[in-house]
Amino acid sequence: MLFRSIYNMGSNVFVKSGELYNMADSQIATGAGTAIYKSSPYSTFQAYGTTSAGAGAATILIQGSNDKTNWVTIGTISLTLSTSSSTDAFANQSTFKWVRSNVSAISGTDATVSVIMGV
Repeated sequence: MLFRSIYNMGSNVFVKSGELYNMADSQIATGAGTAIYKSSPYSTFQAYGTTSAGAGAATILIQGSNDKTNWVTIGTISLTLSTSSSTDAFANQSTFKWVRSNVSAISGTDATVSVIMGV
């Protein structure tokens, strides 16, 4: 169930919450995902991944931009991958209007990572 709400924080300030965005879905190679418009300064980013056998690792950069051309890393998630799902996350408050995930490293047998953003 998707829960959405907008809180009135004063005469001209609203905070949006309750939406989830899929930034990467079972990504198997390095590279940047599609830019997503971030409608709130408050957001959380969560990455999770697995391998089909043995150990692996993944590094995911969460990047922000105001023009969808020049990107700045606003956070990094490092995962140790195995056959059991591993996950890590962080919360962020930034006014970048666009965000994307960028898998900068991934290793392991059939390693995959997924990234979601909540606002």
